[in-house]
Amino acid sequence: MAYKISDKCAACGTCMDQCPVGAISEGDIYKINPDECIECGACASACPCEAIALDE
Repeated sequence: MAYKISDKCAACGTCMDQCPVGAISEGDIYKINPDECIECGACASACPCEAIALDE
């Protein structure tokens, strides 16, 4: 199960800087590539908007 970014995303880039595998891409709302995500949770822990959670 990869992490997913919700519409609460402020596109601040904090999560992108924390991802060790570069699975996050920029946009109005950032996106996580589920094929690249290693489910480490670094992005979710760093997100100031609490916009990242496991995609259940």
